[in-house]
Amino acid sequence: MNNPASILNTRSSWDVNLLSFQVASSTNAVTVLNYSLISSPAGSQYRINNGNFERYANLNYNFHLLNARIALNRKNAIAFGINLRSYINVSSSRYNFLDSIKTLRNFLQANLNNGNLSAKLQTTNWLEVFGTYSRTLLDEEQGRLNAGITLKATRGIAGGFAALTGTTFSRSIQNNKPFYTVNAGDMKYGYSATIDKWIKGNASSQNIRDLLVSSEGGGSVDLGVEYVIKPQGVTNFYDDDSYYDYEWKIGISLLDIGATKYKYSIQSRIAAAPKANLSDTTLQRRFNRINSIQAFNDSLAAVFTGIRPLAGFFTIVNPARLVVNVDRYLFDDFYVNGEVSANLSPLVGTDKMYSEEISLLTVTPRWETKRYGLYLPIQLNTEKQCWIGGAFKAGPLLFGLHNLAYIFSKKKMQSGGGYLALVLRPGAHTKAHRDKKFDCPRY
Repeated sequence: MNNPASILNTRSSWDVNLLSFQVASSTNAVTVLNYSLISSPAGSQYRINNGNFERYANLNYNFHLLNARIALNRKNAIAFGINLRSYINVSSSRYNFLDSIKTLRNFLQANLNNGNLSAKLQTTNWLEVFGTYSRTLLDEEQGRLNAGITLKATRGIAGGFAALTGTTFSRSIQNNKPFYTVNAGDMKYGYSATIDKWIKGNASSQNIRDLLVSSEGGGSVDLGVEYVIKPQGVTNFYDDDSYYDYEWKIGISLLDIGATKYKYSIQSRIAAAPKANLSDTTLQRRFNRINSIQAFNDSLAAVFTGIRPLAGFFTIVNPARLVVNVDRYLFDDFYVNGEVSANLSPLVGTDKMYSEEISLLTVTPRWETKRYGLYLPIQLNTEKQCWIGGAFKAGPLLFGLHNLAYIFSKKKMQSGGGYLALVLRPGAHTKAHRDKKFDCPRY
């Protein structure tokens, strides 16, 4: 699905992905308790994790709507479809949190030894229409080289960001009680004007139409090559299926090279230089019971000396990455797949906004025929979490979990995710993949 070159080396002349989705999440800030996939959610709870450490939270999902692939012939294939994709990345500096914290003063007291507090949040959500073309560049006795390209036309559905940097504070005593003063800190936040188009009370169809009309256009590209190492044993000359047999498949791809553009909402702001002698009690009072972004902006103007609106456009770089995938045929219908994904979007620099994938290294042993499949993905993500997942395929249905702890543990629901796909293909059950190294040639 990722490498555009990989649509070519498949026995099916076509396939149609009617509907599929994938979601993955990872965080160390919150723990969901008393809940697994085989228990009732009625007794579930959540806990904000105590301790003094850096926090993170990542969430991404994608929906595939009516994706299709067509093999024009053995050397050429095309694919096209519509996807809806979303990424949320949150991170913070080290800070101490205790479940006894009830007020801002409690929080500052617990973080006296943590200077320069900072945090940032970014989210990007876009709709893409894509077209893929793949062709065979080289076909020799030992192997075959395929290459592909995917072009995507995108619309920025909703995006936003928030950043708090360089926050420092000091402690003093007044009337024999501790007193805290914020000395420095900058805040910047913005979101797309498309969000303002979603009006409560309007029909959902009208809101969606207004949102799409007001969104900004853009584009991105995927590039990939795949080298197929053919079986070196003697095969049956008249067996057409042997064309797609392989010992190894090695794919290299550059994915999501591009960015998504948004127009600032009129409520977006940048604020710098807190007012002199800004106390914790003043902050607590100003931001208590905020119920709208306009009220938040009014309170912000009361505590910062420099505040101004953000106008024009902002962009968030897509989760560009380099992916290397190696697939090895073992025997009969058993295979093992290994994949390394390296995020490239941070290369744009710290002064730019970008989204990232959380996948890093995945090894997947599998048993698979055309109609049935069993998969055991073992994944190490960018947050150094190790997940053991599982999936099965039965006819057009594919279902899987990134983390089987969803079933066996009642405190792992915050990290993992899953996927579901309904894919139609032609033809009957594919014959078992036999080892043909010892077959005699037919004359």
